[in-house]
Amino acid sequence: MHIVIMGCGRVGSALAQNLEQQGHTVAVVDQDPTAFRRLGSSFGGRRVTGVGFDQDTLREAGIEEAGAFAAVSSGDNSNIIAARVAREMFGIENVAARIYDPRRAEVYQRLGIPTVATVRWTADQMLRRLLPSGAEPLWRDPTGGVQLAEVHTSTAWVGHKISRIQEETGVRVAFLTRLGEAVLPTSQTVLQEGDLVHVMMRTDEVDTVEAAFAKGPEEEGGH
Repeated sequence: MHIVIMGCGRVGSALAQNLEQQGHTVAVVDQDPTAFRRLGSSFGGRRVTGVGFDQDTLREAGIEEAGAFAAVSSGDNSNIIAARVAREMFGIENVAARIYDPRRAEVYQRLGIPTVATVRWTADQMLRRLLPSGAEPLWRDPTGGVQLAEVHTSTAWVGHKISRIQEETGVRVAFLTRLGEAVLPTSQTVLQEGDLVHVMMRTDEVDTVEAAFAKGPEEEGGH
């Protein structure tokens, strides 16, 4: 996958190196050309000098071929503007924005932009928001047969009840993270945009479950 990162500070450079090590192609955008020194000489991705929410700059970074976009500059406003441009102008579904102000983060979650508040930021959390596969287990039972994990969920599931999601994917939805708060759903709870879905599933069915969540509801568009 090609991934565009806005911001080449400590977070952006670490994220870029991590993603490249995983085999992805990466472009990093920053207004300060000296910031790219943090990437090191071994980094093989693109270094693009410019404003991260400028459409021409994003095109130079390969946004039109990108599968994900991360906004991790030092400015909350710049991050959210860039994230919205990536999603609304270029149709990038896997978008994440780093936000310093947790009150603002809740507002932006309502706009459908997953946010990572700096106080609880880790590289693993950001990677899970960006990559469409690779559920990270949060817990495993002693036998290793069952695990709790956050799964990447297609926006096609938004508006559907938890009962339908469970029926079609074969999992138990343990809880949702909504606007930064944990929610225990009932079968009638409806998935909202920006919700993070945490499920209990059999370890040997992880690939099947991830595929079902990425695909969306069966017969979608057939009505």
